[in-house]
Amino acid sequence: MRKTLLLLVPIALLGACTYGITLDDAGKNVRTAWTGDLSSCHEMGKVTVSVMDHVGPVNRNDIKVRDELEVMARNEAAKMHADTIRPLGDPTDGSQAWGAYQCGNTQLAPANRPATTPTNPASQPNPQTTPGGFETYPVKGN
Repeated sequence: MRKTLLLLVPIALLGACTYGITLDDAGKNVRTAWTGDLSSCHEMGKVTVSVMDHVGPVNRNDIKVRDELEVMARNEAAKMHADTIRPLGDPTDGSQAWGAYQCGNTQLAPANRPATTPTNPASQPNPQTTPGGFETYPVKGN
């Protein structure tokens, strides 16, 4: 019984790491610009966020850490009245810097490619497809 309890406690603690980091209502209005030209946007400042990237000697899943950093950056950018964020570098030790921008309704053009508008309405992309041709899927209802 005691050995079972000793095995279950660390598993329960590791599973609890992601609770509490959720996208706020205001953060849902902030988009992430992974690539593209932000020259038409107004720079609002810099946001640095951090999460635990390891629990004791165990490293956390890199994808979960990156997702949590993005969620926190979107929440913080919304407090600055920004509507777009962009990573300024890769995460280091669970911390990452993001640029916050006010772009309004400006369509972000992909990097090194001018913005184009389709002439044929039937050729417009699916609403679930971003301008870069990537499909997006909601994660945990966010």
